[in-house]
Amino acid sequence: MADTIIRATAAGAQIRAFVADTKETVMTAYEKHDTYPVMTAALGRLLTAGALMGAMLKNEGDRLTLKIDGDGPGTGLVVAADYLSRVKGYAVNPHVDIPLKPNGKLDVSGAIGNGTLTVIKDMGLKEPYVGTTNLVTGEIAEDITYYFSLSEQIPSSVGLGVLVDTDCSVKCAVGFILQLMPFANDETIDRLEANLKNITSVTSMYDGGMTAKDILYKLLDGFDVEINDEIKPEYKCDCSRERVENALSLIAEDELNDMIRQAGEDGRPAEVHCDFCNTDYYFTKEDLEKIAGGKKDE
Repeated sequence: MADTIIRATAAGAQIRAFVADTKETVMTAYEKHDTYPVMTAALGRLLTAGALMGAMLKNEGDRLTLKIDGDGPGTGLVVAADYLSRVKGYAVNPHVDIPLKPNGKLDVSGAIGNGTLTVIKDMGLKEPYVGTTNLVTGEIAEDITYYFSLSEQIPSSVGLGVLVDTDCSVKCAVGFILQLMPFANDETIDRLEANLKNITSVTSMYDGGMTAKDILYKLLDGFDVEINDEIKPEYKCDCSRERVENALSLIAEDELNDMIRQAGEDGRPAEVHCDFCNTDYYFTKEDLEKIAGGKKDE
C-alpha cells in the first residue's frame, strides 16, 4: 500500500492536522542505508517528521532540512523534504547497536544523546530561515514539538513512531502533527488536550489495525473534521551524474586540478558519494579534464 499523508482541519479551522503512514518511505531508507534497528527507528521518525512538515510548505519549490546533532553513538541525522513530501535522509552512523530500554523498546534517545535540532526552510527568499533548539529528550517527536513552540511559537502536538520487525525490516511507520491556530478558544484547547491524554502511541494504534484516517478521527474525536486532501510521500533522492558534474564544475580550479592529478597518478577514477541514497559516481581523469575545460570556456 502506498504511503499517505492526510491534511485536515477541525473545529472550524481552529485546529490543523497532518497524519502520515510512511512505512514504505522508511523501509526504503532502511534498505538504502542498512540501518540497525535503533537507527531505523531514529531515522524513520525524522523522515516522517520531514514528510509531515513538507506537507505544511505552501509553494512549489519550497524545501526544508531537518538536522539533528547529538553526542550519542548515532552522532546525527539529516533529512530533506520538499513541498510534495518527497523526502530523503541518512544517519551519520547507521550501525548503532545499544541495549533496549527496560520496557523493551528501542532506545532512540540513548542513540542520539544530547544535542540540537536545526530546521532550515528555503522558501525562495534571499536567505533561508534557520531555527535551532536544544534536544529535550532525543526521542524526536518531543524535540519537534519543542521546536514549534520555541522557534515558530505554534502550540503543537507531535507523535512519531516506527516499529521494527524481528527481521529488522519496518513493520510500521506513522506520525501526526496537530497545531492550534491563534484564534482557538478554550473549549477547543481543553477538548484536544483531553483527546491527547487518551492516546498511548501512534504505533500501537496502527499496529492494532487503525489506518491513518482512523488515527486522525481518534485524535480529533468530538470535533467536526474536514479532510482537505491526501498526498503521497515517498523516499526520493534527486541526485544524478549530471547534477554531480555540475557541482564539480563549481569547485575551485586548484581543487579540481588536484583531483585530476590524483586520478592520473593512481589510475583510479575520482569517487563522489551521495549520502542520501548511498550512490557512488565515478569520474576518470578524462572526465575531470572535460569538466575543467568547460570551466575555462565560461
